[in-house]
Amino acid sequence: MPILMGQLPLADWINALVKWLTQFTGFFNAITNFIGAIVNAFQWVFDLIPQWLFIVLILALTFWATRRGKKWSLLTFELLGLLLIWNLGYWRDMTQTLTLVLTSSLIALVIGIPLGIWMAKSDIVELIMKPVLDLMQTMPAFVYLIPAVAFFGIGMVPGVLASVIFAMPPTVRMTNLGIRQVPADLIEAADSYGSTSWQKLIKVQLPLAKSTLMAGVNQSMMLSLSMVVIASMIGALGLGTQVYFAVGRNDAGSGFTAGIAIVILAIILDRITQALNKGQQHS
Repeated sequence: MPILMGQLPLADWINALVKWLTQFTGFFNAITNFIGAIVNAFQWVFDLIPQWLFIVLILALTFWATRRGKKWSLLTFELLGLLLIWNLGYWRDMTQTLTLVLTSSLIALVIGIPLGIWMAKSDIVELIMKPVLDLMQTMPAFVYLIPAVAFFGIGMVPGVLASVIFAMPPTVRMTNLGIRQVPADLIEAADSYGSTSWQKLIKVQLPLAKSTLMAGVNQSMMLSLSMVVIASMIGALGLGTQVYFAVGRNDAGSGFTAGIAIVILAIILDRITQALNKGQQHS
């Protein structure tokens, strides 16, 4: 069939947009310095804490979070898993990975929760944001690395930003869903007592949506952790770097052991956030 229309120069338009945005170096340098400060603060704390004390703190947090559930199997797994990471020599790589995950999760929460609240308050905003969130979550993660490097160079900061974009949609969606699921009769009761919109949000909607919101936090954290290996391709340090180097050397043993360390960290983060959610439901 004859071609009726020329090819749409979408790639050229995107390249032109990226080139235009790279002119704002001051703005991107400010973001780099801000995120870099958060990363350095987390890493400074993790480097300051001795390994044995870090393990004790994780066990204590798990014991407190799972005070109403079965805890001993999880505590045993955490103790053995963290000791294994220490023994394999991946401790600082593990803390660097944890720094990336916590930083990206924190930024995703700070941006995502207000966006989710805005979506819950406005059907128009929800209509606009849903396809944007679909795009963010379904776009191949490697694609995010290209503009991240163009705007922020290489290192932990572009890795964090790529993780934020990939991990933020669950927080936005679950915040929106949780607030919209608050029973209408409770909202009417709050209105009858003369509550303002802010009071309804803080005292009624967010507390009742806390369980759903925490599920979004858990998903965002897991998605952020899934970006660790990919982010290592642009200089983000951590366990992903060990896997990436092992692939380049065709070293199956090193890649597998670093992968085990990532799995241990993922299970610990997942179980702790789930336990915190269950504890809030019972409180």
